[in-house]
Amino acid sequence: MLIAVAVTVLPGTAPADAAPGCRPAGPAPAHGAAACTGPHRPGPVGASTAGRVTVDGRLARYSWPGVYFEGRFRGTGVGIVLDDAVNDYTVEVDGVTVATLVTPGRTTYRVTGPTAGRHTVRLVKRTESPTAAGAFGGFVAVDGGRVLAPPPARHRQIEFIGDSLTAGYGNLSTDRECTDAEATRRTDADLSFGALTARRLDADYQLNAYSGLGMVRNHDGGRPDVTYRTFYPRSLLAVDGDVWDRPASWRPQLVVVGLGANDFATDLRPDEAWTPQSLRRAYRDAYHRFLDRLRVRYGRDTLVVVTAQQLWNTTAFAEAAAQVVRERHDLVRYWYLDGVGLDYGGCRWHPSRKDHEVIAERLGAFLATVPLRW
Repeated sequence: MLIAVAVTVLPGTAPADAAPGCRPAGPAPAHGAAACTGPHRPGPVGASTAGRVTVDGRLARYSWPGVYFEGRFRGTGVGIVLDDAVNDYTVEVDGVTVATLVTPGRTTYRVTGPTAGRHTVRLVKRTESPTAAGAFGGFVAVDGGRVLAPPPARHRQIEFIGDSLTAGYGNLSTDRECTDAEATRRTDADLSFGALTARRLDADYQLNAYSGLGMVRNHDGGRPDVTYRTFYPRSLLAVDGDVWDRPASWRPQLVVVGLGANDFATDLRPDEAWTPQSLRRAYRDAYHRFLDRLRVRYGRDTLVVVTAQQLWNTTAFAEAAAQVVRERHDLVRYWYLDGVGLDYGGCRWHPSRKDHEVIAERLGAFLATVPLRW
């Protein structure tokens, strides 16, 4: 039986290439996980993913939060090849979290502990990184073990599109006051409402979330030259003009869109050209174009759920999103998230981990009432 031990790896300088039978650099720590050193050729990634990735030789590069890789191995451990000094990761073996990697750097991270036999392994990117890409080089065998064929893709697929709520921003925090660095470390996209909802439905999923961006206006009117729609087509967010090479296998039966909090939550500044009325019109027009684009991409049978959340100072978001849905003549539904029962205890008054569990429960109950064609 695997003993669940959560450990934190601080940034290191261990090289990303380690021999399949790699030995830990230095004495083996008590928790059974260590960075490995030495040359190796990882070969195929040996992993399945539903996330937006760009294949670069033997590496998969990615930017969006919540990207995950799943694999299988036989033996008493597995190595995870990473090159990422920005993001944090969760490592699971047989469904149990065994490690938290904090900005691991260029390394092959070695996890040991399970008894000899067949096991599953899962690596999840917890954080956002709009200006930097992480790189995953595959799962590698250790101590005479063997990496097996990755698990097959799940039949059910869900795409979540949104902002900081969808990213799980600051959801691990016990304090609403956070610096930017603290907010990053206290974010776990794998515990966001989207990830929780998808796992309960046994679905593969994407969390295509970008904090602070809106449909036509960003938080407090910032970065007026871009919006969420600027980045949605991309695999690597920081690469201008990048377009994700979507595999034919990615055709989600459900798309959940949550964009508008940043458009409406802050007052218009004097230097902005919007009026409240023109902002609503532009938001609705852009939303329709965005939904039309999703319809062309995924077909008429994909259910799109347009969501809005309660804002403390305005009902404009909910009203505009609901109007968009009323004006549609395709498979689009509206779901409103009110604040009842939520503590907003995360960073900067974002939903807490507990809140995300509540939201997932509510969304799941709503989805049980709509015509999903799994």
